[in-house]
Amino acid sequence: MRLVVLGPPGAGKGTQAVKLAEQFACADVATGDIFRANVAEGTELGRAAQEYMDRGDLVPDDVVIAMVMERLAERDCQSGFVLDGFPRTVNQAEALDRQLADLGAPLHAVLCFEAAEEELLRRLAGRAAAQHRADDAEQTIRHRLEVFAIKTRPLIDYYAHRGLLINVDAIGPIEVVTKRILDDLEGNRRPG
Repeated sequence: MRLVVLGPPGAGKGTQAVKLAEQFACADVATGDIFRANVAEGTELGRAAQEYMDRGDLVPDDVVIAMVMERLAERDCQSGFVLDGFPRTVNQAEALDRQLADLGAPLHAVLCFEAAEEELLRRLAGRAAAQHRADDAEQTIRHRLEVFAIKTRPLIDYYAHRGLLINVDAIGPIEVVTKRILDDLEGNRRPG
């Protein structure tokens, strides 16, 4: 199974990505982890990314794509993957599609997690308090949700147009949401 998970901060993508990777015995690939590993290991891509981050700039697509594709080439991804945090732009999505097509291993589906803003604010405020995260102050949360909505809409449209998008109601207990996803994936099953 090869999946991409999209959704606003606090929608439960990370939690569900872990559950789905277990369910399908494939790799849970979080791009934040890829970045941290490359920077920590001082790889060429990690050093390139660090230079941009140190300046406060976004890491260019070609560096991000190279890091992700390198990760997807690792052995644990051969049986599939759940990709969380990538792609973030249509350009990245097109690059991912081309690379996967070259490997004869296209995506099966893209899960788009949906939750009301009030629920996301509640979840993120709870997470901020539990983990003492400065990036989850209410003003910051609202800004992150606005940025997500603006930046991600073209990506959602791209995957909907390709017939890969499955909207997921992300409200409810973790197990209930997981079951919803599995039922949706079963109903959307493609060969390959």
